[in-house]
Amino acid sequence: MRTARLHARALLLDMDGTLVDSEAVVRRVWGAWAAEHGVDAEELFAVVHGRQAWATMAVVLPDRPVEQNLADGRLLLAQETADLAGVVPVPGAPEFMAAIRDVPHALVTSADLKLAKARMGATGLRLPDVLVTAESVSASKPDPEGFLKAAAELGVDPADCVVLEDAGAGIAAGRAAGMRVLGVGRRAAEHRPTARVDTLERVRVEPAPGGGIVLIADES
Repeated sequence: MRTARLHARALLLDMDGTLVDSEAVVRRVWGAWAAEHGVDAEELFAVVHGRQAWATMAVVLPDRPVEQNLADGRLLLAQETADLAGVVPVPGAPEFMAAIRDVPHALVTSADLKLAKARMGATGLRLPDVLVTAESVSASKPDPEGFLKAAAELGVDPADCVVLEDAGAGIAAGRAAGMRVLGVGRRAAEHRPTARVDTLERVRVEPAPGGGIVLIADES
C-alpha cells in the first residue's frame, strides 16, 4: 500500500460517486431512457458519470439536436430528484465532511441545485456554503469552468486546490484547471488521478505547517 500526501488550501468536492452513492437511481432513470431511445445501456453508463445530462446525451447521440437533449435533460433531472431510493453516503463521507468543516471547500457538481440539495439531504451530509451546480456554469465537465469558478469564489489559487472526484469527466476537468485530483472509488483508477483511494475511509486530514491542510490518502 502506498500513502500519498496532498497539500491544499482548499478542497473542491464532486458529489455523486465521491460523497453520495446514487448509482441505483442513475441506473434506473438512465436505463429507462436508454431503452426508450435505442441506446446501449453499458455504452451509456460508461460516459454518464460526471457530466450534465444533456452532455451525456450528446456523447451517445451526437446527431441529436441540442434543444432536444436539453429538454430531455430537464425531465431526467426531475425524475432523479424525485427518486431517492438507495441514495446513501459513500463510506467515510460523513466523517470526512466533519473533518473539513473549517477548511475552505466547495461542492462542484453536474447536478442542478434541486438535485444536489435532495441527494445531500437524503444522505444527511452537510451542504457546503460554496456551491457550483449546473446552473452556475456554461459548460459541463470535462470543461474546467466549474472548478475554476469554485476556486475563485473561495479566493484560492487553482494550484493550491485539490479536487475529489470519481469519474473520468471530473478528473479531466480538475487536471485541466491546473489542480491535483484525488480519485475516489474504483472507477477513478483508469483516469489517472494524482492519487486514488477506494473510499473516503482511507483519507485523513491534518493541518499543514505554514497553513492549509494535508490529505493523507492510503492508496490500495
